[in-house]
Amino acid sequence: MIGQALDRIEAGYVFPGKVADLDAAIRRRLAAGEYDNLDGPALGESVTAHLQEVCPDKHLRLLWSDQPQSLDPADEDGGRAAFLALLRAENQGIRRAEHLNGNVGLIDVRRIAYANEGAAAIGAAMQLVALSSALILDLRACSGGTPEGAAMWCSYFFRDDQVHLNDFYERSTGATRQFWTTVHLPAPRYTDRPVHVLTSAVTFSGGEDVAYTLRAHGRAVVVGETTRGGAHPTARHPVTEHILVTVPTARTINSVTGTNWEGVGVVPDVPVPADQALDTALTAISGA
Repeated sequence: MIGQALDRIEAGYVFPGKVADLDAAIRRRLAAGEYDNLDGPALGESVTAHLQEVCPDKHLRLLWSDQPQSLDPADEDGGRAAFLALLRAENQGIRRAEHLNGNVGLIDVRRIAYANEGAAAIGAAMQLVALSSALILDLRACSGGTPEGAAMWCSYFFRDDQVHLNDFYERSTGATRQFWTTVHLPAPRYTDRPVHVLTSAVTFSGGEDVAYTLRAHGRAVVVGETTRGGAHPTARHPVTEHILVTVPTARTINSVTGTNWEGVGVVPDVPVPADQALDTALTAISGA
């Protein structure tokens, strides 16, 4: 079973030059019997830790599922449909939009929606804060989402569609897809006013994309904790009814830094515990 997982990593991992070291490290432990007495979540946690010792990639994991899963090849359309249904049930990832004292807008985002499906909800939230003098984008509980949606969120904070945000390199095709700010948005752009992004140690993936991109382009101040550090789009492959391997198949390349936040997270400009981030941002905005 572990051998099957390693085969999936060899076939798809975005850094093929690291595959030999990953394979050797796990097979050495496998031969030594280190996994013999492990099963369920303990096996997944152990193999994941050993994979990430060699390559600190937070999306490279062996996971346990309590519910039996199909061993058929992953259904990408089915996975997209399930995520779309989840986003629809969660207001396209937007938990709340508020107008705070001092004419400060606040948007709490828990997931990053698809750009086409989420455009109206994102636009509605941005419309509610359009006349504020400063904005706080709360990503402390954002668990991820889509690169297209991250680009749409970021687009609101730039004047036009001429800003190259980042690139996605896909190993399977060798192609690089560019992400630029969006031409047409359903609400006014939010420019020439301060933006603070709140983060925590659980902010992940698509949420990190928004925080990292806005910070790299000098468009936001990040306040809170260093994020989890997952930057690579990932495929999920079942290897048994209860175990699957997640394999990063692409990587993000920021147009400013030339790299991303994988393994290191988004490091805040103002480091404070997550539960103090909102008050810290409000104090900075008020100039107190």
